[in-house]
Amino acid sequence: MEVNKNSGVKLTIIISICSIFIGAIIMYSLFYFFPTELSSVTNVNKLEKEVTVTDEGIADAVEKIYDAVVVVETYNNNRAISSGTGFVYKVDGDKAYIMTNNHVIEGGNKVNVTFTDGDTITTKIVGGDEYADIAVLSVDKDDIISVAEIGNSEEARVGDTVFATGAPLDSAYSWTVTRGILSGKDRMVAVSTDNSYTSDWIMKVLQTDAAINSGNSGGPLANSNGQVIGVNSLKLASTGVEGMGFSIPIEDALEFASKLENGEEIVRPLLGVSMYNLSNLQYAQMEGVKVPEGLTSGVVVAEVSDDSSADKAGLKPNDIIVKLDDEEVTDVATLKYYLYKHEVGDNVKISYYRDGKLKTASVKLVAE
Repeated sequence: MEVNKNSGVKLTIIISICSIFIGAIIMYSLFYFFPTELSSVTNVNKLEKEVTVTDEGIADAVEKIYDAVVVVETYNNNRAISSGTGFVYKVDGDKAYIMTNNHVIEGGNKVNVTFTDGDTITTKIVGGDEYADIAVLSVDKDDIISVAEIGNSEEARVGDTVFATGAPLDSAYSWTVTRGILSGKDRMVAVSTDNSYTSDWIMKVLQTDAAINSGNSGGPLANSNGQVIGVNSLKLASTGVEGMGFSIPIEDALEFASKLENGEEIVRPLLGVSMYNLSNLQYAQMEGVKVPEGLTSGVVVAEVSDDSSADKAGLKPNDIIVKLDDEEVTDVATLKYYLYKHEVGDNVKISYYRDGKLKTASVKLVAE
């Protein structure tokens, strides 16, 4: 019996069309009569996808530096006066060196450090510098657990992940880790070296939004590779301000630490004047200072020491210093910042107003 091939093909097509039609009717019925159940199934699938995503964060980087971080406690005649954070940054021979902030150990005659294993060691105070806000301590190499790896702040980019490790508030929160980003570089922040309300120094720092609280001072700011790029030093605290922490670039910190290790005296140039900010205009006018019209910033010379650099250059009380070389001097803090970038023996040009007239003087700098 001969089979009609065309009839077979037509039958197959008809069956396929019917199957598609019946399937469509079934799916429509399911969505029509059970919409909630089907929606729930879809949502569950989405949730499963979300929870399967994992983020290990920076745990490996934290572990890399964690045991190099120490809690610093400062004493004066066995009375605790301050605490902060530090980190082991170098081993040389049988000694290990710990870096912290100068303001953490300032005024103390004994400094203890506690390691992550709970051991507390009395250190040798190698030295410190108030303007750099860097201090160095030393212990026996056998006392330490780990040494922090040093990174490069100059290669860091704004937006890079960074984290701080330290002891915020008190020892109960020792080795707290906070993460953020590098928010800014080369920030010029005015600070006070004597805890007064008047700023007398400017620090060039890194800015981060990683939480830095009291007690974090002296601790490391590290990159996502666990390398130290800064030393946490201060926090801008003001109403309405959040997430603005500051760190000394590690290159600057190491420069001063090296001098302290070698027993070198950190010598800065001296003008030989006492001064105050022109912004205190009312006081300046009471002192008889003739302020040129429109001049709102600068430094007023209050007194000139006999035989000082300023005296030999002809500066007098009531002169208003407005420039050091080509740098604008707006206040005492900026004057010191630019002055301390010079070495003893350098000659600098000072621009100043006297009796309303602009004058210049060449000053040879001597040691403090």
